[in-house]
Amino acid sequence: MKKFVSGLMALCLLALNAVPVLAASIADVGSNYWASKEINIVVDNSIMSLSGNRFNPEGSMTRVEFVNALLKVLSNENLNVNITNKFSDVTAANPNYDNILRSQQLGLVYGYPDGTFQPNRIVLRSEAQSVISHITKDMNADKSILNQFKDASAIPAWAKNVYAKTINYGIYVNYPDSRELRPNDNLSRAEAAVLLARLKAKLDLVKQEYIGTTRIEHLDVTRKAPNNQVKINNIQSVVEQGNVLVVAFEDKFKSEDHKAGDIVTFVAKEDICTEEGSLVIPAGTKFIAKINNIKHQKKFNKNARVYPQLCKIILPNGKELAFNAKPFSKDYSLKEGPWMTAGKLLLCTAGGSAVGIGAGVGFAFIPDPTKIGTGIAIGAPVGAAVGLITGLVTPGLKYHAKAGENIYVILLDDAVVSK
Repeated sequence: MKKFVSGLMALCLLALNAVPVLAASIADVGSNYWASKEINIVVDNSIMSLSGNRFNPEGSMTRVEFVNALLKVLSNENLNVNITNKFSDVTAANPNYDNILRSQQLGLVYGYPDGTFQPNRIVLRSEAQSVISHITKDMNADKSILNQFKDASAIPAWAKNVYAKTINYGIYVNYPDSRELRPNDNLSRAEAAVLLARLKAKLDLVKQEYIGTTRIEHLDVTRKAPNNQVKINNIQSVVEQGNVLVVAFEDKFKSEDHKAGDIVTFVAKEDICTEEGSLVIPAGTKFIAKINNIKHQKKFNKNARVYPQLCKIILPNGKELAFNAKPFSKDYSLKEGPWMTAGKLLLCTAGGSAVGIGAGVGFAFIPDPTKIGTGIAIGAPVGAAVGLITGLVTPGLKYHAKAGENIYVILLDDAVVSK
């Protein structure tokens, strides 16, 4: 009976853990609403809020509402304010006073030349794109990409580079007509939700200075690693170039069954955490590698070498991120280690010794059965020497790995892992 009750409790716990976190139930946003997915994302992540269980998706977005939401996306809603208020229309009595100053301090949404901030002024679609362009990494965007839109001529001159960049980054809105940008229209709350959700999904494109406070932590995989620093904030972890990680083959691997260009998958068997306890890469993450070259085993005991390059990771939630790493060895290759090579030579030596003993015994026994000991004494070292020489001149070992076998890899570029 006790076993039955224990089993029933375990099943109940599993069932509770298996229940997904449901998106907020929003009275005025149905599941078929064009921005339903993004609205639920920003509400569930407390980036935008509801009023009486209503989102008001068609309502306009004010400057201060946009500021509040941006600070949440960038994890800067608690940034210490160290500037003085220079806005004539903003006082400490304003409930958004600190966030307005945070925006000015970070350089998100600036005030106007007349010394006002105008927190309740409606944001234009082009103005929202300008802010996103400003805080994302620089790029030389080709403005010809704007020609695909029917209203490209309506884009103000100052916003053409802005739109070219944000379109290339995929952080823009073009609803309801996918061929229209409507840059001079007011930004609705639904459109703001789409922009903010897309920005949240691409935080690796945001310039570091706009992201929440960063701390330095450390990995402790091997003392031989050239670097062990990880920069961590509320948005992402940046594993610096030179760090060494442990990954495992997802499937068994044989060098003779592969060629250059093949894809090989590695996995993180356990959570990769810093010494300080922060999760950097979760267990179950897949590391996708492309084989750049395979040098098969050659005579004179030269082992096969495999040259994989890890080019991206896939997190358990399905998100794909750029990654650049190679095996942690002098020439970035995988090959059988010295113990396997020594084992091969030992087997050759032992085999040769056995053959030598057999031959020595045979040659001694035929003329004189009493000379068996002499045959063994002569045959063993001669056979062993022949076996060792054979092991040294024959081809080396192929490279084999079992599923789950660990290897060390070194990062050739910083790896940005968003949370």
